Amino acid sequence: MSANPIEPISPGWPVAAIDLHQHLWPEPFVDRLRARSRTPYLRGWTLFTHGEAPYEIEPAHHDVRLRLHENARDGIGLACLSLSAPLGIESLRGPSAAALLDAWHEGAAALPSGFRAWASVRRDEPDLAGLAAMLADGLVGVQVPATDVRTPSGWERLGPVLDVAERAGKPVLVHPGPVGADAEAASLPAWWPAVVGYAAQLQAAWWAWHAGSVRASHPTLRVVFAAGAGLAPVHHERHVARGGTSGAVDPLVHVDTSSYGPQGLDALVRVLGIDALVLGSDRPYASPIGELMGDAATRAVRVTNPRRALGLPVTEPEGVRSWPQAS
Repeated sequence: MSANPIEPISPGWPVAAIDLHQHLWPEPFVDRLRARSRTPYLRGWTLFTHGEAPYEIEPAHHDVRLRLHENARDGIGLACLSLSAPLGIESLRGPSAAALLDAWHEGAAALPSGFRAWASVRRDEPDLAGLAAMLADGLVGVQVPATDVRTPSGWERLGPVLDVAERAGKPVLVHPGPVGADAEAASLPAWWPAVVGYAAQLQAAWWAWHAGSVRASHPTLRVVFAAGAGLAPVHHERHVARGGTSGAVDPLVHVDTSSYGPQGLDALVRVLGIDALVLGSDRPYASPIGELMGDAATRAVRVTNPRRALGLPVTEPEGVRSWPQAS
Protein backbone atom coordinates (compact mmCIF):
# COMPACT_ATOMS: atom_id res chain seq x y z
CA MET A 1 0.00 0.00 0.00
CA SER A 2 1.30 3.43 -0.83
CA ALA A 3 -0.30 6.85 -0.51
CA ASN A 4 0.77 10.26 -1.71
CA PRO A 5 2.31 12.49 0.99
CA ILE A 6 -0.17 14.62 2.90
CA GLU A 7 1.79 17.75 1.98
CA PRO A 8 0.70 19.65 -0.02
CA ILE A 9 -2.89 18.97 0.95
CA SER A 10 -4.41 19.62 -2.45
CA PRO A 11 -2.20 21.26 -5.07
CA GLY A 12 -3.98 24.07 -6.87
CA TRP A 13 -6.96 24.27 -4.51
CA PRO A 14 -7.50 27.62 -2.77
CA VAL A 15 -8.47 25.84 0.45
CA ALA A 16 -6.61 24.28 3.33
CA ALA A 17 -9.18 23.14 5.89
CA ILE A 18 -8.86 19.57 7.18
CA ASP A 19 -11.91 17.51 8.13
CA LEU A 20 -10.68 14.78 10.48
CA HIS A 21 -13.90 12.76 10.48
CA GLN A 22 -15.75 11.72 7.36
CA HIS A 23 -17.17 8.43 6.09
CA LEU A 24 -16.97 7.12 2.55
CA TRP A 25 -16.91 3.45 1.61
CA PRO A 26 -14.59 2.52 -1.29
CA GLU A 27 -15.89 -0.06 -3.76
CA PRO A 28 -13.80 -3.02 -2.50
CA PHE A 29 -15.22 -2.50 0.98
CA VAL A 30 -18.80 -2.31 -0.31
CA ASP A 31 -18.25 -5.48 -2.35
CA ARG A 32 -16.92 -7.33 0.70
CA LEU A 33 -19.92 -6.27 2.81
CA ARG A 34 -22.28 -7.53 0.09
CA ALA A 35 -20.49 -10.88 0.00
CA ARG A 36 -21.24 -11.54 3.67
CA SER A 37 -24.17 -13.48 5.10
CA ARG A 38 -23.69 -12.49 8.76
CA THR A 39 -23.76 -9.02 10.27
CA PRO A 40 -22.47 -6.63 9.26
CA TYR A 41 -23.57 -7.04 5.65
CA LEU A 42 -25.22 -5.21 2.77
CA ARG A 43 -28.12 -6.29 0.57
CA GLY A 44 -28.13 -3.79 -2.22
CA TRP A 45 -27.81 -0.59 -0.21
CA THR A 46 -29.59 -1.85 2.91
CA LEU A 47 -27.19 -2.23 5.82
CA PHE A 48 -27.74 -4.90 8.46
CA THR A 49 -25.88 -4.70 11.77
CA HIS A 50 -26.14 -6.59 15.03
CA GLY A 51 -27.56 -3.90 17.30
CA GLU A 52 -29.43 -1.44 15.07
CA ALA A 53 -32.42 -1.59 12.75
CA PRO A 54 -31.72 -2.09 9.00
CA TYR A 55 -30.52 1.17 7.51
CA GLU A 56 -31.12 2.39 3.96
CA ILE A 57 -27.92 3.94 2.65
CA GLU A 58 -27.98 6.68 0.06
CA PRO A 59 -25.62 5.54 -2.73
CA ALA A 60 -24.62 9.14 -3.50
CA HIS A 61 -23.10 9.36 -0.03
CA HIS A 62 -20.30 7.07 -1.23
CA ASP A 63 -19.75 8.68 -4.62
CA VAL A 64 -16.11 9.81 -4.72
CA ARG A 65 -16.56 12.55 -7.33
CA LEU A 66 -19.57 14.00 -5.56
CA ARG A 67 -17.76 14.00 -2.22
CA LEU A 68 -14.76 15.79 -3.69
CA HIS A 69 -17.13 18.42 -5.10
CA GLU A 70 -18.91 18.84 -1.75
CA ASN A 71 -15.63 19.13 0.12
CA ALA A 72 -14.22 21.69 -2.32
CA ARG A 73 -17.43 23.71 -2.04
CA ASP A 74 -17.06 23.73 1.75
CA GLY A 75 -13.37 24.57 1.72
CA ILE A 76 -12.12 21.13 2.72
CA GLY A 77 -8.71 20.35 1.26
CA LEU A 78 -8.27 17.03 3.04
CA ALA A 79 -10.90 14.62 4.38
CA CYS A 80 -9.76 11.91 6.78
CA LEU A 81 -11.99 8.88 6.32
CA SER A 82 -13.03 6.71 9.22
CA LEU A 83 -14.15 3.11 9.04
CA SER A 84 -17.66 2.99 10.47
CA ALA A 85 -16.88 1.52 13.88
CA PRO A 86 -20.59 0.90 14.73
CA LEU A 87 -20.42 -1.92 12.16
CA GLY A 88 -18.47 -3.89 14.74
CA ILE A 89 -15.75 -5.04 12.33
CA GLU A 90 -12.94 -4.54 14.84
CA SER A 91 -14.55 -7.08 17.18
CA LEU A 92 -14.97 -9.80 14.55
CA ARG A 93 -12.70 -12.82 14.73
CA GLY A 94 -10.79 -14.81 12.16
CA PRO A 95 -10.49 -14.35 8.39
CA SER A 96 -13.76 -12.43 8.07
CA ALA A 97 -12.36 -9.51 10.06
CA ALA A 98 -9.10 -9.55 8.16
CA ALA A 99 -10.88 -9.56 4.79
CA LEU A 100 -13.04 -6.56 5.69
CA LEU A 101 -10.14 -4.59 7.14
CA ASP A 102 -7.97 -5.36 4.12
CA ALA A 103 -10.75 -4.20 1.79
CA TRP A 104 -11.09 -0.99 3.79
CA HIS A 105 -7.38 -0.16 3.85
CA GLU A 106 -6.69 -1.09 0.24
CA GLY A 107 -9.78 0.68 -1.08
CA ALA A 108 -9.11 3.83 0.93
CA ALA A 109 -5.48 3.95 -0.18
CA ALA A 110 -6.61 3.97 -3.82
CA LEU A 111 -8.81 7.05 -3.39
CA PRO A 112 -7.74 10.44 -4.83
CA SER A 113 -5.36 12.75 -2.98
CA GLY A 114 -8.20 14.72 -1.33
CA PHE A 115 -8.67 11.78 1.02
CA ARG A 116 -6.66 9.97 3.66
CA ALA A 117 -7.85 7.18 5.93
CA TRP A 118 -7.65 6.19 9.55
CA ALA A 119 -6.35 2.67 10.07
CA SER A 120 -8.40 0.14 12.02
CA VAL A 121 -7.28 -3.08 13.70
CA ARG A 122 -8.92 -6.08 15.30
CA ARG A 123 -9.59 -5.75 19.01
CA ASP A 124 -8.25 -9.24 19.70
CA GLU A 125 -4.75 -10.03 18.46
CA PRO A 126 -4.29 -6.82 16.45
CA ASP A 127 -1.69 -6.91 13.71
CA LEU A 128 0.76 -4.45 15.24
CA ALA A 129 3.43 -4.86 12.58
CA GLY A 130 0.84 -4.31 9.87
CA LEU A 131 -0.45 -1.22 11.67
CA ALA A 132 3.04 0.24 11.94
CA ALA A 133 3.58 -0.33 8.22
CA MET A 134 0.28 1.36 7.30
CA LEU A 135 1.01 4.38 9.49
CA ALA A 136 4.44 4.69 7.89
CA ASP A 137 2.83 4.44 4.46
CA GLY A 138 0.45 7.37 4.68
CA LEU A 139 -2.52 6.54 6.91
CA VAL A 140 -3.21 9.46 9.23
CA GLY A 141 -3.60 7.50 12.46
CA VAL A 142 -5.57 4.67 14.01
CA GLN A 143 -9.26 4.60 14.92
CA VAL A 144 -10.48 2.75 18.00
CA PRO A 145 -14.12 2.10 18.92
CA ALA A 146 -15.24 3.89 22.05
CA THR A 147 -16.76 0.61 23.22
CA ASP A 148 -13.23 -0.83 23.48
CA VAL A 149 -11.99 1.96 25.77
CA ARG A 150 -15.02 2.75 27.91
CA THR A 151 -13.15 1.68 31.07
CA PRO A 152 -9.59 2.30 32.27
CA SER A 153 -8.84 -1.39 31.77
CA GLY A 154 -9.99 -1.05 28.15
CA TRP A 155 -7.38 1.66 27.55
CA GLU A 156 -4.81 -0.54 29.26
CA ARG A 157 -5.61 -3.53 27.00
CA LEU A 158 -5.25 -1.24 24.00
CA GLY A 159 -1.78 -0.22 25.17
CA PRO A 160 0.15 -2.05 22.41
CA VAL A 161 -1.90 -0.29 19.72
CA LEU A 162 -1.36 3.07 21.42
CA ASP A 163 2.36 2.31 21.56
CA VAL A 164 2.49 1.81 17.79
CA ALA A 165 0.65 5.07 17.12
CA GLU A 166 2.81 7.00 19.56
CA ARG A 167 6.05 5.69 18.09
CA ALA A 168 4.82 6.62 14.60
CA GLY A 169 3.85 10.12 15.75
CA LYS A 170 0.27 9.49 14.60
CA PRO A 171 -2.95 10.25 16.49
CA VAL A 172 -5.71 7.99 17.76
CA LEU A 173 -9.35 8.68 16.84
CA VAL A 174 -11.93 7.51 19.37
CA HIS A 175 -15.10 6.85 17.40
CA PRO A 176 -18.49 5.48 18.55
CA GLY A 177 -18.65 1.70 18.34
CA PRO A 178 -21.46 -0.83 18.01
CA VAL A 179 -24.66 -0.43 19.97
CA GLY A 180 -25.59 -3.59 21.86
CA ALA A 181 -28.63 -5.54 20.74
CA ASP A 182 -31.78 -4.45 22.59
CA ALA A 183 -35.14 -6.24 22.59
CA GLU A 184 -36.83 -2.83 22.50
CA ALA A 185 -34.68 -1.47 19.64
CA ALA A 186 -37.49 -1.80 17.08
CA SER A 187 -39.72 0.50 19.13
CA LEU A 188 -37.11 3.25 19.49
CA PRO A 189 -36.80 6.24 17.14
CA ALA A 190 -34.22 5.88 14.37
CA TRP A 191 -32.06 8.61 15.92
CA TRP A 192 -31.81 6.84 19.29
CA PRO A 193 -28.48 4.98 18.81
CA ALA A 194 -26.63 8.06 17.54
CA VAL A 195 -28.04 10.45 20.15
CA VAL A 196 -28.11 8.17 23.19
CA GLY A 197 -25.83 5.17 22.63
CA TYR A 198 -22.98 6.86 20.76
CA ALA A 199 -22.83 9.85 23.10
CA ALA A 200 -22.80 7.60 26.17
CA GLN A 201 -19.94 5.54 24.72
CA LEU A 202 -17.85 8.62 24.06
CA GLN A 203 -18.49 10.03 27.51
CA ALA A 204 -17.36 6.77 29.06
CA ALA A 205 -14.23 6.68 26.89
CA TRP A 206 -13.37 10.28 27.87
CA TRP A 207 -13.67 9.65 31.57
CA ALA A 208 -11.89 6.30 31.28
CA TRP A 209 -8.96 8.06 29.60
CA HIS A 210 -8.66 10.40 32.57
CA ALA A 211 -9.43 7.83 35.28
CA GLY A 212 -6.86 5.46 33.82
CA SER A 213 -4.14 8.13 33.66
CA VAL A 214 -3.36 7.07 30.10
CA ARG A 215 -1.31 10.21 29.57
CA ALA A 216 1.23 9.02 32.14
CA SER A 217 2.01 5.90 30.10
CA HIS A 218 1.78 7.63 26.70
CA PRO A 219 3.23 11.12 27.21
CA THR A 220 3.35 12.16 23.54
CA LEU A 221 0.25 10.43 22.15
CA ARG A 222 -2.24 12.70 20.39
CA VAL A 223 -5.92 11.73 20.74
CA VAL A 224 -9.07 12.96 19.00
CA PHE A 225 -12.48 12.16 20.47
CA ALA A 226 -15.26 12.24 17.88
CA ALA A 227 -18.46 14.24 18.39
CA GLY A 228 -17.12 16.42 21.15
CA ALA A 229 -16.53 13.32 23.31
CA GLY A 230 -20.30 13.24 23.74
CA LEU A 231 -19.92 16.60 25.54
CA ALA A 232 -18.23 14.77 28.42
CA PRO A 233 -15.94 17.76 29.17
CA VAL A 234 -19.01 19.87 29.94
CA HIS A 235 -19.59 17.60 32.95
CA HIS A 236 -16.28 18.56 34.59
CA GLU A 237 -18.06 20.50 37.35
CA ARG A 238 -20.10 17.44 38.28
CA HIS A 239 -16.92 15.35 38.14
CA VAL A 240 -15.25 17.64 40.68
CA ALA A 241 -18.38 17.86 42.83
CA ARG A 242 -18.50 14.07 43.08
CA GLY A 243 -14.90 13.56 44.13
CA GLY A 244 -12.86 14.02 40.98
CA THR A 245 -9.95 16.36 40.60
CA SER A 246 -9.69 19.25 38.19
CA GLY A 247 -6.46 19.16 36.20
CA ALA A 248 -4.95 21.25 33.45
CA VAL A 249 -6.27 20.96 29.90
CA ASP A 250 -4.21 18.41 27.94
CA PRO A 251 -2.89 20.12 24.78
CA LEU A 252 -2.57 16.75 22.99
CA VAL A 253 -6.25 15.79 23.46
CA HIS A 254 -8.77 17.13 20.94
CA VAL A 255 -12.51 16.81 20.40
CA ASP A 256 -14.09 17.09 16.97
CA THR A 257 -17.11 19.16 16.04
CA SER A 258 -19.27 16.48 14.43
CA SER A 259 -23.02 16.81 14.92
CA TYR A 260 -22.75 19.81 17.23
CA GLY A 261 -23.46 23.47 16.57
CA PRO A 262 -22.85 26.80 18.32
CA GLN A 263 -24.42 25.83 21.67
CA GLY A 264 -22.52 22.60 22.19
CA LEU A 265 -19.26 23.91 20.75
CA ASP A 266 -19.43 27.07 22.84
CA ALA A 267 -19.80 24.92 25.95
CA LEU A 268 -16.77 22.84 24.97
CA VAL A 269 -14.66 25.95 24.34
CA ARG A 270 -15.59 27.32 27.76
CA VAL A 271 -14.13 24.17 29.34
CA LEU A 272 -11.27 23.19 27.03
CA GLY A 273 -10.40 26.38 25.14
CA ILE A 274 -10.46 26.85 21.39
CA ASP A 275 -7.23 24.92 20.75
CA ALA A 276 -8.90 21.62 21.66
CA LEU A 277 -11.57 21.81 18.95
CA VAL A 278 -10.87 20.28 15.54
CA LEU A 279 -13.05 20.13 12.46
CA GLY A 280 -14.77 16.77 12.12
CA SER A 281 -18.07 16.68 10.27
CA ASP A 282 -19.16 13.02 10.21
CA ARG A 283 -20.10 13.66 6.57
CA PRO A 284 -22.34 12.36 4.96
CA TYR A 285 -24.39 12.33 8.17
CA ALA A 286 -23.74 16.01 8.92
CA SER A 287 -22.07 19.00 7.29
CA PRO A 288 -18.79 20.66 8.29
CA ILE A 289 -19.09 23.89 10.22
CA GLY A 290 -18.20 26.94 8.13
CA GLU A 291 -17.84 29.60 10.82
CA LEU A 292 -17.45 29.58 14.59
CA MET A 293 -16.96 32.53 16.94
CA GLY A 294 -15.29 34.77 14.37
CA ASP A 295 -12.47 34.44 11.87
CA ALA A 296 -9.68 33.59 14.31
CA ALA A 297 -11.65 30.75 15.94
CA THR A 298 -12.82 29.49 12.56
CA ARG A 299 -9.27 29.32 11.30
CA ALA A 300 -8.14 27.54 14.47
CA VAL A 301 -10.86 24.88 14.30
CA ARG A 302 -10.74 24.30 10.55
CA VAL A 303 -7.02 24.68 9.84
CA THR A 304 -4.55 25.12 12.68
CA ASN A 305 -5.91 22.65 15.23
CA PRO A 306 -6.47 19.75 12.79
CA ARG A 307 -2.94 20.19 11.48
CA ARG A 308 -1.60 20.08 15.02
CA ALA A 309 -3.67 16.97 15.78
CA LEU A 310 -2.16 15.23 12.74
CA GLY A 311 1.36 16.33 13.62
CA LEU A 312 1.66 18.64 10.58
CA PRO A 313 3.22 22.11 10.54
CA VAL A 314 0.57 24.60 11.59
CA THR A 315 1.44 27.22 9.00
CA GLU A 316 -0.09 27.45 5.54
CA PRO A 317 1.36 28.55 2.21
CA GLU A 318 0.94 32.31 1.82
CA GLY A 319 -2.25 33.30 0.07
CA VAL A 320 -4.05 30.00 0.74
CA ARG A 321 -7.48 30.46 2.31
CA SER A 322 -8.69 28.26 5.12
CA TRP A 323 -12.35 28.61 4.11
CA PRO A 324 -14.28 30.11 1.20
CA GLN A 325 -14.84 33.84 1.22
CA ALA A 326 -18.43 34.98 1.54
CA SER A 327 -19.97 35.69 -1.83
